[in-house]
Amino acid sequence: NVSLKQGNLVAFIRNGAILPRLSGANDGPMNPLDAIPFTSPSHMEKQFRLPSGRLVAGMGIEPGVTLIVGGGFHGKSTVLQALEVGVYNHIPGDGREFVVTDPTGVKIRSEDGRNVQNVNISPFINNLPFNHNTSKFSTSDASGSTSQAANIMEAIEMECKLMLMDEDVCATNFMIRDQRMQSLVRKEKEPITPLIARIRTLYERVGVSTILVIGGAGDYFDVADRVVMMDSYRISDVTAEAMQIARTLPSTLGEVSEVDNSVFDALLSRYVDPRSISSLRSGGKGKVVAKTRHSVEFGEVELDLSCVEQIVDKSQARAIGDSIVFLADMLLHDMPVHKAIQRLEGEFDKDGLDILSPLGPQGIYARPRRFEISAALNRLRGAKFMFKQ
Repeated sequence: NVSLKQGNLVAFIRNGAILPRLSGANDGPMNPLDAIPFTSPSHMEKQFRLPSGRLVAGMGIEPGVTLIVGGGFHGKSTVLQALEVGVYNHIPGDGREFVVTDPTGVKIRSEDGRNVQNVNISPFINNLPFNHNTSKFSTSDASGSTSQAANIMEAIEMECKLMLMDEDVCATNFMIRDQRMQSLVRKEKEPITPLIARIRTLYERVGVSTILVIGGAGDYFDVADRVVMMDSYRISDVTAEAMQIARTLPSTLGEVSEVDNSVFDALLSRYVDPRSISSLRSGGKGKVVAKTRHSVEFGEVELDLSCVEQIVDKSQARAIGDSIVFLADMLLHDMPVHKAIQRLEGEFDKDGLDILSPLGPQGIYARPRRFEISAALNRLRGAKFMFKQ
């Protein structure tokens, strides 16, 4: 395998990779005669010698804040989508062999209407009307900004070290506020601290890198370590040009702040009452069924995973549903959520996925990551999260 740590990288894309898919309904590679194979910018190229002796070369993305820019329909999102599934191995012929992403990489997006239970979103959201406590924030109908803040904080809880974002599915007011809006809606009246004001702190204080597809907010040049541009499906490094533009046309934002060393400190561990999960399950006569890769019937509730984009197969959704049952029965008693899920991963490593099946080995599961198990548990309406001192 390509060793990202060996090269001090968070992602790698092999030269010659075929990133585009046949269609939105077919995950096979585009015909190589119709696709443009990936080629790394020369000075971002990294090489790895495989155990077989084969040399693999491609673009290495180092830790920090990386922007992917370019015009519409030039391939920005295609690159990000390849990186999203780079947390998994690929079969020969997929086209994305040796497209590798840090295994803790998590796709972050907004998710209007999602359930949020006792999540500390105060690094991004504060001073809500009616003194709503954002250090223990709960809602059954999250907005775009509060859902995106919750998604980030839940990923950090599970020790995510790389966020993958596409502005097309992010909340605009969470990403940036321009000078005119800041002038009209004063800071003391705006509860949102946008990502642009926290993205450096996330990296320099928490160790969380970001790869961000962006096409409409050049103010992010000020907080980026590197900028690459897609032009007619070909990638180039435009960092120097972007930094020159940032110097020539200074940002008018007042919210691009210095690193805040304390804003992510003292994040408390959350616990789940396992009885709340057992109650949900028993309400549906014990039924836990994966209907699709993004929908699980969990007892009496429908668990919507449509915005958990790194679930790639129905068998993963099946394992996620049964993992929540296993957690409630065996691990969540007096153990923080992140510790319980890490313990579950250890059980998978030792005994395999069939520990989830009361009927013994059936060959019906594909392994999910802890991030997707956590995402499902966080979206399970009726699961009761709490803090303990």
